[in-house]
Amino acid sequence: MVKAARPDAPPISQKEVPAEVSGPPGDARNGAEIIADYVKRLPDKPGVYRMYDENGDVLYVGKARKLKARVSNYAKSGGHTNRIALMISLTRSMEFVVTATETEALLLEANLIKRLKPRFNILLRDDKSFPYILIRTDHEAPQLAKHRGARKAKGQYFGPFASAGAVNDTLNTLQKAFLLRTCSDSVYEGRTRPCMLYQIKRCAGPCVDLVSQERYAALVDEASQFLRGKSQQLRQTLQAEMEEASQALDFERAARLRDRIRAISAVTTQQGINPEGLEEADIIAVAQEGGKTCVQVFFFRAGQNWGNRAFYPRHEADSSEEEVLSAFIAQFYDDKPAPRLILTSHEPEQGELLAEALTLRAEHAVEIRAPRRGSKKALVDQVLQNAREALGRKLAETRSQAQLLDGVKKVFGLERRPERIEVYDNSHIQGTNALGAMIVAGPEGFEKTGYRRFNMKGADAAPDDDFAMMQAMLRRRLSRLAKERGEGAPVPDLLLIDGGKGQLFAVLEVMEETGTTDIPVAAVAKGPDRHAGREDFYLPGKAPFRLPANDPVLYYLQRLRDEAHRFAITGHRARRTKQMRENPLDEIAGVGASRKSALLKHFGSAKAVSRANLADLEAVEGVSKALARKIYDHFHE
Repeated sequence: MVKAARPDAPPISQKEVPAEVSGPPGDARNGAEIIADYVKRLPDKPGVYRMYDENGDVLYVGKARKLKARVSNYAKSGGHTNRIALMISLTRSMEFVVTATETEALLLEANLIKRLKPRFNILLRDDKSFPYILIRTDHEAPQLAKHRGARKAKGQYFGPFASAGAVNDTLNTLQKAFLLRTCSDSVYEGRTRPCMLYQIKRCAGPCVDLVSQERYAALVDEASQFLRGKSQQLRQTLQAEMEEASQALDFERAARLRDRIRAISAVTTQQGINPEGLEEADIIAVAQEGGKTCVQVFFFRAGQNWGNRAFYPRHEADSSEEEVLSAFIAQFYDDKPAPRLILTSHEPEQGELLAEALTLRAEHAVEIRAPRRGSKKALVDQVLQNAREALGRKLAETRSQAQLLDGVKKVFGLERRPERIEVYDNSHIQGTNALGAMIVAGPEGFEKTGYRRFNMKGADAAPDDDFAMMQAMLRRRLSRLAKERGEGAPVPDLLLIDGGKGQLFAVLEVMEETGTTDIPVAAVAKGPDRHAGREDFYLPGKAPFRLPANDPVLYYLQRLRDEAHRFAITGHRARRTKQMRENPLDEIAGVGASRKSALLKHFGSAKAVSRANLADLEAVEGVSKALARKIYDHFHE
């Protein structure tokens, strides 16, 4: 067991060590000799070190309790694994940061590894953030919302949840049980009568004063208690209120309380893994096979299972489960709060130091424990089984993916198996809200961190010329690639264009223009009547061809094209929906939420405001003559 109380340590204090002694280009010294020069100048203090190659790319980030002693190990000849020996041989310079404690060094190391992604470190490949539930407290009627990203809004955050689906399910329950509003502030301010959510008993109607501020604040407090794991006490309180209402013959109120109790009971009983006795914890299990690792994480908050997610860290084949687990925990909690209890399938390396570091960051005691018996051991075993099964599926997918990529190499006559395929498509309706999309696929499947959308405006939108729109998108992408190519930017092994001969020729012109003609390119056109399975493929200088209808490579290429189309069309729809929801009053300086609400209440709609004359605008409470003139001019320029 590893347990740490919160240390009385000052904030992280970092100090750069002036130790730049790398030689000039052509320096004949080997890596160990260069490292030995640094050792002479290093203190016996805790800190973080970075190793760089001749191109200035970071090779490795490490931490040490004593920098001098740790780095001196790299200067010794022999006794290193093949991986470490290669890393030392490639090292041409180093940088150091001294910290106050080894705990602070661990926190800084995890942050730098996530940011710099060194070649020889174990890397957590986490391509998206976790969703949270937010109860905003910066408004008279706190809002219940789903949240991702930086925590800039003032309020209470609950999570993390493993997926948006888990958040949506919980939000649905919270609406039924606590009747909190989920609408935006602008919608709230513009209401003159209750919305449909009030009618179906999922909101208390604070926007039109159908609930007092005191009663609404009590509902917010109850929702907060529920999300903190006090559902049992809350349920008992509501049951007592329901009995009291029933005895007073207030059956309508009793029925409302009954529905709220049912909603709370539903979410606490529908759990895939029984979290009995587990209020706040993460369970982390590691499975290894064939040099690959799966880390499975289950989240328990408020005595409920809030979902799970599998991770596949990048590491060398000789990395142990304990080593991977330690690196994973440090990086995983770098940007999210750690729970009070972390249950693990293995004892992580330097577990005490990890617990101390997480305690320092979370500002509450964090315990890391690998249980050996009892109900918690059973939970860990179940999570470990999930990790093994997920890894088995991943390995099978990887093997089949490699076979498919070999097939793509053969179909398009590539020199080697493609590691990065970029697929392009665009979407618009008569030129409006035009948008281009790029997706990326490789040995690990779809690489969603590489996806990009291109907003097409002005001449680039080209409502009657899809070729010009495709050219505009590829010109932006390939121009940037040509500039960043020498800086280590990933270069695609194949460009796949959604279109026919015309799109292919248009893209070839852009490739000539940007100096990227060495990248293979192909186009895929939908078959007659857009029939899947009868696609025509176009390559520069070759006649179009088709693949057999049952060819697995054809199915794979169809999936790539369909994913690009899905990514493009969802982006286009989002832009179109946003445009439809935009209120023209938001564009007028001086018209804030209260004045916009007054205008909408007075005229009924933004369209009616746009048609109003000066006298009518001046008659609105809070609108001065100068502002009335500004509003009028905005709509009558």
